[in-house]
Amino acid sequence: MMDGRVTFARPRGAVCCPMRRKTWRLAGGLLATLAVWPAAYAAAPAASAAAPASDASSQISPAERLLFMTPHLQGVAAQTELDYSITLAHPPEKVSDTVHVLVQSANNAAADASVSDRTGKVAVPTGDLPCNPVILYFLEHDIAEMEQLTGGQRRYFQKRVRLALAANPPITPLTTNANGQSVKAHKIEIQPYLNDPNAQRFPDYVGKRYTFVFADDVPGGVTLIRTEVPGENNDFAHPRLIETLAFQGAVRKLPPEHGKPVPTQPNAPRASR
Repeated sequence: MMDGRVTFARPRGAVCCPMRRKTWRLAGGLLATLAVWPAAYAAAPAASAAAPASDASSQISPAERLLFMTPHLQGVAAQTELDYSITLAHPPEKVSDTVHVLVQSANNAAADASVSDRTGKVAVPTGDLPCNPVILYFLEHDIAEMEQLTGGQRRYFQKRVRLALAANPPITPLTTNANGQSVKAHKIEIQPYLNDPNAQRFPDYVGKRYTFVFADDVPGGVTLIRTEVPGENNDFAHPRLIETLAFQGAVRKLPPEHGKPVPTQPNAPRASR
């Protein structure tokens, strides 16, 4: 529950946005936290079982539906790997990494899509959520980072993000670039820590902005996820820190037939929902 009793203590020696090599692996206690995202949205309709279906449905905002309750992997063939670049920029420094989502069953019908990064396979519990698991992967890394940098509580930051998405942020149509192709997309932007009653306890991050971009014609739906910590006086033109996940391509991972390599197929447009 978010109130004045939340404890924040910046770790000794911590400074705003330290630059270091990222470890994107989700492990230990964070895996338990991961289950909260699917539980929160899977429980929403059940909590209102006695209410009309329209009331239960209205409890979840369009932004929440787009992020967590949309079958982003619909239209993706079996054994397709979706590749995403991850970049951490703390001007003038920058480091990069890669994360992969392997869609094992066509349309992810068996809910068996897996996530891996440079450390290996990453367990990302999605519950009954049909969304692209890379969304949860990115958000849970971000929540863990906020906890580490501020000394705050993981669930507190997670709840702030959920509340910001539940507050009906606009979904803006736009044309964007995805892996070198121009696509029609939709963008959501939130700033979860504006007007936060505990904002004075992590002043460097009050203006932090989250951007989500989705496109039906991009396999896996996710085109870009970005967080930005603005510079002095809320200056996003000169940010302190930017973390970006961007779609890079889709590759079929079918086993070779009779010992022959299978040619790589070009990225195919995904079926519109």
